[in-house]
Amino acid sequence: MPAPLKVAVTGAAGNIGYSLLWRLASGDCFGKDQPIALSLLEITPALDKLQGVIMELHDSAFPLVTSIEGTDDAAAAFKDADAVFLVGSRPRGPGMDRADLISANGKIFVGQGKALNGIKPDGRVITVGNPCNTNCLVAAHHAPDIDNGRFTAMTRLDQNRAVGQLAVSKGVAAGAVKDVFIWGNHADTMYPDVRFATLSDAPVTEQFEDAWLKGEFLKTVATRGKAIINARGASSAASAASAAVDHMRDWFLGSNGQIVSMALPSKGWYGVPEGLVFSFPVRCEGGEYTVVEDLPLDDFAKAKIAENVAALEEEKAAVADLLT
Repeated sequence: MPAPLKVAVTGAAGNIGYSLLWRLASGDCFGKDQPIALSLLEITPALDKLQGVIMELHDSAFPLVTSIEGTDDAAAAFKDADAVFLVGSRPRGPGMDRADLISANGKIFVGQGKALNGIKPDGRVITVGNPCNTNCLVAAHHAPDIDNGRFTAMTRLDQNRAVGQLAVSKGVAAGAVKDVFIWGNHADTMYPDVRFATLSDAPVTEQFEDAWLKGEFLKTVATRGKAIINARGASSAASAASAAVDHMRDWFLGSNGQIVSMALPSKGWYGVPEGLVFSFPVRCEGGEYTVVEDLPLDDFAKAKIAENVAALEEEKAAVADLLT
């Protein structure tokens, strides 16, 4: 077998972390022949809870897990990590808006960014904790020794939600839907683009009314998180964990030629200001991602991209004091 990958997870005793760890340990993310060493980070008051999670992981006797370490020291958790899941953050609860999340979580990612200077130079970071685009921006800023292209934020959950809505509408399995991707922010403004997507090998745009795709479909995907909170009284932990696995698996193992969604520090793609963490269409191969460039943009797509740029610029301004 290959050498173990060091995989760090923050907020490991939280709801998303609890759902995520069993998927990682089972080989769903890095492959069924890839050993992993888990490095689990929690805040000090949650270390007893984390110890219980570690006990359960040991009791699950996963063949691929070579070691499990728990700590409240971010530098120790991230040192020489191959993959980092930045899950730990205050979750959105009933009545919370995005401004509340920015205020509560921004400072967390300053310290974690500094600690992320210790990952391997080719390590991969996914920011899951919301608002994930801006948290990723803050973390990357405070890890100047690491190429900011190694930092990503998760919009795969939005992609998966969009795929799920299309599949359910036609009564097919989600695997029948390909090449749906997300532009922009993991927020209500995000834009699920289906113009190049297929369902059962036929164009999505030929199987659904344009008014539905730009109306009810878009609204359902954009507000799905709030709907889940209203329905179950808690945020969408299991589906978020599953999307994080999908994101990192594709980054490591490839997306098999399909277009998928990753929020990345922009290099000016599609006119998005450089450095802004923005979701783009990408393909993954050989352990790297490549932005799919030069896709044609209609007026609706241009407007949605501009809306997301404005929203993310506003979030960036809100954490300007953390970017000095």
